Amino acid sequence: MEGKMLARLGAVVFVGVAITAAVIEFTRQPATPELLPHASERNDTGDIRQRLRRCRDMGEAATRAPACLDIWAENRDRFLKQGARASGAPSAPTPLWPPTPTEDPIAKETEPAIPPEPAQPPVSPDEGAR
Repeated sequence: MEGKMLARLGAVVFVGVAITAAVIEFTRQPATPELLPHASERNDTGDIRQRLRRCRDMGEAATRAPACLDIWAENRDRFLKQGARASGAPSAPTPLWPPTPTEDPIAKETEPAIPPEPAQPPVSPDEGAR
């Protein structure tokens, strides 16, 4: 009978530990995550930024508004710095492989080293005996 009593005591202890852990977990306050400001939440008061926000808030209608199309083009040019080229930038892209030749050097027709013999009519066995 001591085996049954020991098993009951173990079960009671296990249930007590489980209840205590659950109570501690439910009463614990969640840690407040530190909020970092997003880059879009800056307080820039620039004219371009205000017009871009206005066009953003217009939704799909902004795709047909000439003012929004102009400000988007201006912002794109400002971002890409149209007309300005980096000092070390090449004028043309560098190819990864050399250009392929227009003529195939292997298939080039050349003069044969030994001229072919002129063709002669076949000799019949009767003609050779004469």
